[in-house]
Amino acid sequence: MKIRVQENELLFHLQGETVSYIMQVVDGELVHQYWGKKLRDTGNLSMLPHTPKSDNLDMLHQEYPQYGNGDFRNPAYQIKLEDGSRITHLKYDSYRILSCKPVLKGLPAVYSEKEDDTLTLEITLKDAYSGLAVVMSYSVFAGSDAVARSSRLVNEGGKRLHLLRALSASVDLDVSDYEALYLAGAWSREAHLQRRPLGPGSTKLESRRGMSGHQLNPFLALVSPDAGEEQGEVYGFSLVYSGNFLAEAEVDFMQKVRVQIGMNPFDFDWVLEAGDSFQTPEAVLVYSAEGLGGMSRTYHKLYRTRLCRGEYRDQVRPILVNNWEATYFNFTADKIEEIAKVGSELGIELFVLDDGWFGKRNDDTTSLGDWFVNEEKLPLGLGNLAERINKQGLKFGLWVEPEMISPESELYRAHPDWCLHVEGRRRTEARTQLVLDLSRKEIEDYLFDTLSGIFGSIPLSYVKWDMNRSLTEIGSADAPAERQGEIAHRYMLGVYSLMERITTAFPHILFESCSSGGGRFDPGMLYYMPQAWASDDTDSVERLKIQYGTSLIYPVSSIGAHVSAVPNHQVGRFTPLSMRGDVAMSGNFGYELDLTRFTEEERIEVKRQIALYKDIRSIIQQGELYRLKSPFEHKETAWMFVSEDKTEAIAFYFKVLAEPFGPQINLRFRGLDPEKNYEVEGFGTYGGDRLMQVGLSFDPLKGDYASTIFRLTAV
Repeated sequence: MKIRVQENELLFHLQGETVSYIMQVVDGELVHQYWGKKLRDTGNLSMLPHTPKSDNLDMLHQEYPQYGNGDFRNPAYQIKLEDGSRITHLKYDSYRILSCKPVLKGLPAVYSEKEDDTLTLEITLKDAYSGLAVVMSYSVFAGSDAVARSSRLVNEGGKRLHLLRALSASVDLDVSDYEALYLAGAWSREAHLQRRPLGPGSTKLESRRGMSGHQLNPFLALVSPDAGEEQGEVYGFSLVYSGNFLAEAEVDFMQKVRVQIGMNPFDFDWVLEAGDSFQTPEAVLVYSAEGLGGMSRTYHKLYRTRLCRGEYRDQVRPILVNNWEATYFNFTADKIEEIAKVGSELGIELFVLDDGWFGKRNDDTTSLGDWFVNEEKLPLGLGNLAERINKQGLKFGLWVEPEMISPESELYRAHPDWCLHVEGRRRTEARTQLVLDLSRKEIEDYLFDTLSGIFGSIPLSYVKWDMNRSLTEIGSADAPAERQGEIAHRYMLGVYSLMERITTAFPHILFESCSSGGGRFDPGMLYYMPQAWASDDTDSVERLKIQYGTSLIYPVSSIGAHVSAVPNHQVGRFTPLSMRGDVAMSGNFGYELDLTRFTEEERIEVKRQIALYKDIRSIIQQGELYRLKSPFEHKETAWMFVSEDKTEAIAFYFKVLAEPFGPQINLRFRGLDPEKNYEVEGFGTYGGDRLMQVGLSFDPLKGDYASTIFRLTAV
């Protein structure tokens, strides 16, 4: 980790563990020179390609390009001046190097924990006519190949500016023959890998939903055509933000590609008064010369240890049971205690009470916002139920959906203007609910006080924070006309502020984010809540793709995964309890079914699963992940987890459909120490080099939906 500046040529060289990122000032323009394998900090690095004269901006590789002055590609930012013009031209002004990573006010971001684990380069560009200054921030981290980028736009002039576009990162690269890789899907089939060649024009990913969304994740990678799990070049772009986003790769007429990521400029108009500043969200850029696996492990370690925070960051997570698919809204205190009692006997550590415990909530048409106990279901109160759960030896957890309001609720009748809306226009309902206007401080304060009253009054150890609809009619009754274009982002800032206050006030609570499953599974949420519910789809076959795709960016410690009943409630499929357990054990493990309905044989199997997971969860949650076989490419799936010291490993193998007279299976492991010998439980002892280069052979698994686990221990 170094930042070197060649003063005479104004060349900036950022070095990570094995990567270099180089920029240079050319005729006043900040030009991108190189991003790739680490270069030695010697010799004349300025003699790199693509430094044409700055009067031909359409050919120049720029770090933060602008609109209107000869560069016809997409700009990184755009402003409108009071005279209606949109023309600016940023020129290099100054730089400074910090031995830390400044906090991004009001926004989640990767952080430094010690003085010597991060370096930050700030480069200031200025437009003399408008008074706009842009402070570009680049951070590198000890032991990592990530570069974190963001920009702060400051109005140093005397007149108001309108900010119409403000992206977090823009990089021009000579890699137009590469392919775009990203995650796409929908509710119940999130995070499916998509890969397609780049071509002239744009590959554009975005959300206009006010949330990151099930449909596309705020992530884009450019990969060389030969890139696989362990080979090929990968350029990854991940946005630490939970609202509307844009990620785009634009191939120009010279077959160069401009990659940009940041807040979506659609329907965005931010007023910058004289002296005001605007901070963009952070983009985390990762280069890997070791394929997708190398990129993923860089993101995993950084996000697990320098994005997630709090008491649970480095702790193993508890095994839980959630009552949602067991009872839905139809439960009593006695039924909940009965499930908890069986859970205790099986070794489960946490019970989570899901939707339906508050207001008059017996279905999804009412009571969001009425955060007081439903006394018809829980006549002795929530505290009494929590104590009954605790007496069974389990911790108690609770579901909430604070950002929403039901039109059929006491809160809405008292405050019909508290939802996002435009006066006199339709108020679109989804799941029979509206969205609270968290751009307004008094609503944030109300929710903080209300939630604090609940969380502080009962012995609570876990909160599942849900958010079950996109934003519509994005307007605020409290904002003037010229500020209405700010509401989508101000809503997100309000959510972040509320989460910061709540998680700070209750550090002992493990928070899990959810948005109808993976609708807001993004880095921004992980800053406040170290795990997320990956999908409402609990079918083990579908979960192979969902969890495999999610692991492209996000650490396994962040992926909630549960065993549910059969036939599966989403797809109607019957799969063996053993496979359901093996898939769920490949994440943060839990159950989501009625434990009281288990047969004796099922109870024995579940006790085995729980005992096994307790033994291996530190490796799964804190080890390194290696994806061995992709469910998007094969009829089988395999992945493995290796401890940091490479003395233990756990591998999972899944076969979806049986084949007649199938060949013997050979599984090549990864991530082991080639110099160590490993005992493979049930097979014998082999060298790490042999297991990785030759593999382990075994007979085909019998039946559909079959799985097996391999435990490896260095000897």
